[in-house]
Amino acid sequence: MEILELVAILSCTVFAGAAIYINAAEHPARLECGTELAATVFGPSYHRAAAMQASLAVVATITGVAVQLNGGSLLWLVGALLIFLVIPFTFIGIMPTNKQLLDPGRDRGSEQTLDLLRKWGRLHAVRSVLSSLAAILYVYGAVST
Repeated sequence: MEILELVAILSCTVFAGAAIYINAAEHPARLECGTELAATVFGPSYHRAAAMQASLAVVATITGVAVQLNGGSLLWLVGALLIFLVIPFTFIGIMPTNKQLLDPGRDRGSEQTLDLLRKWGRLHAVRSVLSSLAAILYVYGAVST
């Protein structure tokens, strides 16, 4: 049980930390470099982060549910639901913006591209909030038992 808790907390907090870093440092820094450069580096950054964050979200969800099913409090299930929600939110809420930003025919220096990049940052902040709340619940669930 302790190993499941550790894996759940670790995967969830790493996800949350990466998401917060993207919102607090990486994406604002991209935008400071100008729209064209920001749009150019968005693709490689997105592709690298997607694989890492998707696997972390899945592991955090599965282990959080496993902890709850093995006698953990309801906090684990709520935390698992919160971290799980980043997955459908990514596909439904963020993916349309990603596809527009990654379109090879996009004018990377346009005002529309800048608007999309700003929108992406706001949408990604939802992932930061959901994963942070899940991480808090996981840690609280572990220390309150």
